[in-house]
Amino acid sequence: MATWNNLDTLASYAKLKELKNRVNVKEVMAGENGAERVARYTTPMAEGLSFNYAAKEVDDTIIAALAELAEEHQLVEKYEELLNGAVINTGEKRLVLHQLARKQQLNDVIHNGVNKREFYVSQQEKAAAFANKVHAGEITNAAGETFTTVVQIGIGGSDLGPRALYIALENWAKRNNTLKMDAKFISNVDPDDASAILNSIDVSRSLFIVVSKSGTTLETLTNEAFVKDALKKAGLDPKNHMVAVTSETSPLAQGDDYLEAVFMDDFIGGRFSSSSAVGGVVLSLAFGPEVFARILNGAAAEDTLALNKDITKNPDMLDALIGVYERNVQGYPCTAVLPYSQALSRFPAHLQQCDMESNGKQVNKFGERVNYVTGPIIFGEPGTNGQHSFYQLLHQGTDIVPLQFIGYKESQIGNDVVIEGSTSQKKLCANVVAQIIAFACGKDDEDPNKTFDGGRPSSIIIGNDLNPESLGALLAHFENKIMFQGFVWNVNSFDQEGVQLGKLLAKRVLAHETDGALKALSDLFEI
Repeated sequence: MATWNNLDTLASYAKLKELKNRVNVKEVMAGENGAERVARYTTPMAEGLSFNYAAKEVDDTIIAALAELAEEHQLVEKYEELLNGAVINTGEKRLVLHQLARKQQLNDVIHNGVNKREFYVSQQEKAAAFANKVHAGEITNAAGETFTTVVQIGIGGSDLGPRALYIALENWAKRNNTLKMDAKFISNVDPDDASAILNSIDVSRSLFIVVSKSGTTLETLTNEAFVKDALKKAGLDPKNHMVAVTSETSPLAQGDDYLEAVFMDDFIGGRFSSSSAVGGVVLSLAFGPEVFARILNGAAAEDTLALNKDITKNPDMLDALIGVYERNVQGYPCTAVLPYSQALSRFPAHLQQCDMESNGKQVNKFGERVNYVTGPIIFGEPGTNGQHSFYQLLHQGTDIVPLQFIGYKESQIGNDVVIEGSTSQKKLCANVVAQIIAFACGKDDEDPNKTFDGGRPSSIIIGNDLNPESLGALLAHFENKIMFQGFVWNVNSFDQEGVQLGKLLAKRVLAHETDGALKALSDLFEI
């Protein structure tokens, strides 16, 4: 059984700290040495992806030290315990089973007499059956017309992950003739969000998925009421247009207000829930259940690689440990996620939540304050847009920000145009290659304003193209990276108490139970 200790109690961490500033990226990436590093410092991922870390501030000595840390900290053993149903979420005394939703597991997990694998499979089958009936015209609106649009109503993990995955595959699905329904998303309690979506669709031919595990999420229930009001004003019966994704015990699961209710449970946190019914219902309706299954298969294949104790063959753990070295030894507070794929335009936003909500903690699993920094600030934007936005600071600012690029050899559209001797996709790939070297090697100039110091570390995940399997593998890679980093920092990556205080105060404001500054600020808005 694995032992859970703080990072700063480990002998391997003390050894790792002695290796601060050991590698100069500018020096090792220059000339023929750089070519050798690019070839050697790469690790295969699932579904044709690869993780290349040649431009990171590591060498064989640091990698060996990270391997010692992984072994002393029993990272793979902790992952195995999670897969076998240990109570990893200590704050809420819960199992952590999002990998099980994609069928990757060492053994069946039985909890209170329920086989959780069978439960998740049954809900996937229910979602698939419902989607197939909608696509076949067996479930229609009151006028007998087929549904053409699906709208997900949810916030946080009920929105960010499924939205990112839908956008990632929308063009792929159009090219492959598997786009069954357009998908839209309502998340913000700001009425302008819901209104904009409702004004852009034919509500009479739209299905609305209400996603809330507890069935009590304020923003989601408010938006549900907003949508129901719009349906009634259009002369439509809301229950003929609504689907619930919730827990079996929530208020949403009671009564006959929904065409179908598909269930989730407390063992899959919102930010990890894209593999569950939270992503499964909307993506099965949008693309077909077969495409959603392919996403899960890609994720499961990556989950398997995460069990390898050799960190050079475990891309998720290796990426995590290099990130720990950057955060806790090199002292970098941020990480930028930079996908050179417009299809991944919302992927950085999803990772912001997944990473920062998981590892933005200051106490360990036992509620004791830690004496070291934990999760980094995550931000990002697709390339090449980011190059004309915040790359100025990344190149010449006073802070060094580690970079995580993602790129693909082929585009999703299939038909590209040759302009000035190369296609748009080749130009995109040329830009990401150039940025890696520009950040690493910099440029000397007599004009200080045009001098680039270089020495800015980066890694890149490279694939042939973005498809359901490679998207699933990419999703699992980052989920597993976050999990391993939480293990290293000895924090509970699977609760989110930090989001609760604001919710409680907002309820006080709406109930007019305020005083002091809270009342004064409320009065400014005339609440």
